[in-house]
Amino acid sequence: MSPETLSRARKFLADDPDPETRAELEALVAKAERGDGAAGADLEDRFAGTLSFGTAGLRGRVEAGSARMNRSVVIQASWGVGTYLLEQGPQFGVDARKRGVVVAFDGRLSSRRFAEDTCAVLAALGIPALVFIDPVPTPVCAFTVEHLGAAAGVMVTASHNPPADNGYKVYWANAAQITPPHDTGIAACIARAPAATRVERVAPPDAAASGLRRIVSDDVERAYLDAVGALAWHRAPAGPAPLRIVYTAMHGVGHRLALRALAHAGFVGVVDEPTQADPDGTFRTVAFPNPEEKGALDRAIAVAKESAADLILANDPDADRLAVAVLSGGGYRLLSGNEIGMLVCADALDHMPLPAGARQKLVITTIVSSTFLSRMARDKGAAYAETLTGFKWIANKAMERAAHGEHFVCGYEEALGYSVGPLVKDKDGIGAAVRFAELARALKAQGKTVLDRLDELFIAHGLSHAVNWSVTMPGATGMERIKASMAALRRDPPVALDGTAVARVDDLARGDHPADVVVLHTADGTRLTVRPSGTEPKIKMYCELVARVAARAELGPARERLEAAGQRIKAELNARLGL
Repeated sequence: MSPETLSRARKFLADDPDPETRAELEALVAKAERGDGAAGADLEDRFAGTLSFGTAGLRGRVEAGSARMNRSVVIQASWGVGTYLLEQGPQFGVDARKRGVVVAFDGRLSSRRFAEDTCAVLAALGIPALVFIDPVPTPVCAFTVEHLGAAAGVMVTASHNPPADNGYKVYWANAAQITPPHDTGIAACIARAPAATRVERVAPPDAAASGLRRIVSDDVERAYLDAVGALAWHRAPAGPAPLRIVYTAMHGVGHRLALRALAHAGFVGVVDEPTQADPDGTFRTVAFPNPEEKGALDRAIAVAKESAADLILANDPDADRLAVAVLSGGGYRLLSGNEIGMLVCADALDHMPLPAGARQKLVITTIVSSTFLSRMARDKGAAYAETLTGFKWIANKAMERAAHGEHFVCGYEEALGYSVGPLVKDKDGIGAAVRFAELARALKAQGKTVLDRLDELFIAHGLSHAVNWSVTMPGATGMERIKASMAALRRDPPVALDGTAVARVDDLARGDHPADVVVLHTADGTRLTVRPSGTEPKIKMYCELVARVAARAELGPARERLEAAGQRIKAELNARLGL
């Protein structure tokens, strides 16, 4: 352990307002000073820089350290957010002291405490905190910023990260996550923040008495549910819904609102997975509360088999993502994020009404999602846009294009994030669940399945097949390996993928909004995208391969060919980068 690390740890101890993290860090420092190598390495990792705003704000493991999530980091971040709003907000027409800041939190163990610290700091700056008294889904926080006309929003959540993590997501007054110049401006203000113990905070009773702490009423949730219901374009059949659904909240905060939203759409008797229904920050039935992870839906699948369900809907812990499994043969097939996005976007393009004054429907996806959406939009005469990863880019692009008469009907990213229409300017796992259930119900009424519809789309617009993978590299050493891998790829990119020449290499670090992403394109339409994760210690690879098919009988053999080619490309790249 270096003397600099020990000095940073002691400074953190002196400035930490939380007795729990102080005790934790004191014990760790004592071990390191006695020569415990593991403790010293742990300290080096905890103080290897500071958390910075990434794809989704701050996110990290909850424990003492400048590179971790803890009360000191949250207090300083809140001071930075509030200070930026006061200093820079007026030039963007934002009066924080008049409009206030929405503060919401999910069901993780530390979330309420972090939210209370946020409220206390904002109140001390004279900014009203518009606070939820119970955990809520992330899309409700985003909706509330716009619904109440707030200056900004803070959502304390780590979404689908492991149980030990938490995070801090910031929305601007337009109800979308912050983008430049606000992210860099807030980061600069955080860097100016006093030590956490010297940041003034106002206790809840005093803040409430002075009008600087206001509880968000239940009317906001009702307005959200009404708005989700109003978007429906498939008429609900009379009588019992011809669709059986199992739902799981994955120990998160989606259960109550998701079941209410589905009931409003005519889905009565939805069966929920009972052991995962209530918020539980320990996530006791899943090692990793991400519905994409292998085994995460095992319990929901068991319940679905018992109830002969047609459809499984799963939200992640903050309910901004949606996973779907459909009945297939004697079991259930988990749809990919791209497949769900294709289906919902196609349905929105076919059926969502175009409002008066709009000239064209618009769909948006990201650079790592399937190219299928671009082909379908072209074939249907719709507008199409592509953004960097992160829903903040999708939301802001939708608002930008609305000024040109394009009506945003659907956007998605392959990591199970969807937004239907302009209702929520972020991922909305609850709204997407309702829209998907309505699609499945309409298809069943026609004698079709979701998989039938997916095949129809591939035949009409071309088959896209994804082979995606990632490599986890935790800690400071892992971050250096990820950086080295990206540098090696830039310095010496492959000249061919599975024997086909690479026709173009796009390095997005050189774009208008620089991003640590490298994209390789081959002449036959294969695209390989490589980037570090914005929220986890991973390097992520997305390989998409395409083929034209004329009939359903051709789909199976075509998928097998593309899968084999994708696996060969995976092996080639892993060997090249030493992964």
